Amino acid sequence: MDPVQAISSIKKFVSSEIAEGILNPEQAKQFYVQVFEQLEFSQLHRKINRSAKSGEIDKLGIGQRLLRAKTEGPLSDDGYRVSPTSGRVQYNCARIKLPWEMSEDAIHDNIEGEGLETKWMGMLTKQLGIDLEDLHWNSDTAAGAGPDQDFLILNDGWLKQLSAGANVVNAAVGFADAKIAKDKFFAAVQALPSKYHGKPGLAWMMNKVTEYAWIEYVSSRATGAGDLALLGSAAQTPLGYPIVKVPSFADGVVVFSDPENFIAVNTWDVRIRKTSEGKEAVMNDMRYGSIFLDDDPIIEELDAAVIIENMTIS
Repeated sequence: MDPVQAISSIKKFVSSEIAEGILNPEQAKQFYVQVFEQLEFSQLHRKINRSAKSGEIDKLGIGQRLLRAKTEGPLSDDGYRVSPTSGRVQYNCARIKLPWEMSEDAIHDNIEGEGLETKWMGMLTKQLGIDLEDLHWNSDTAAGAGPDQDFLILNDGWLKQLSAGANVVNAAVGFADAKIAKDKFFAAVQALPSKYHGKPGLAWMMNKVTEYAWIEYVSSRATGAGDLALLGSAAQTPLGYPIVKVPSFADGVVVFSDPENFIAVNTWDVRIRKTSEGKEAVMNDMRYGSIFLDDDPIIEELDAAVIIENMTIS
């Protein structure tokens, strides 16, 4: 989506009609729609909005092999009933911000004039969507020192949760080598409990480089499948499951699950504030703004996901 189009209705959120730039629930909903449209996976995972920053998400399930024989006669009701299986997933949103500033000179000297701010906010919103997906997957409150530490420590993302509690295939253990190959993908499918195999949304999550490495592996095989891979056949995805690209993944990291198993929990408390007034703005001849929101990435069923770790692509 074009950055300017992405933000086309955001400017109306910050007006004299909205105190302090606080979005109402309908505006907040539309804001999240625009933010999560930026990337493929973000369009597919579940989004849940809550009023409280922390709490529980109810999950509803059903068992297996539920059918029973029907008997005739006045005592045919044997009391057997099917009840829903239920559970809860805890969430605890982190309050995050995206502050910005722009000089009045930049606005007046630019050919776009006042339109520059609209374009700039569109770029910010697009990057917010990219950063949120990155944060959802890669955040780690125990991240060590480095240029991205302030970003990564905001939460504990899906990859950390998967490594700690999901089904893990370690490509460095039990295989002839750690290189990308069909045996790793077979192992991942086998590691997923059979009760989840019927889910229609199962897919591989990986970055583009890992996808290319898979295509190169398949195309190097002296088989019809190799020829199809060279021709770009979409059927040459691992074991027939589709691939969903996640740009922020490290090379060689692969997740096998239903994208809807991953949930972004946000609150309705979204604030978009900006000002060109006040002492600091006047003295520095600047415009200031910030976007504030609450966010927490959770996984509904850790057992319904597999992660392939330590796989090399060359």
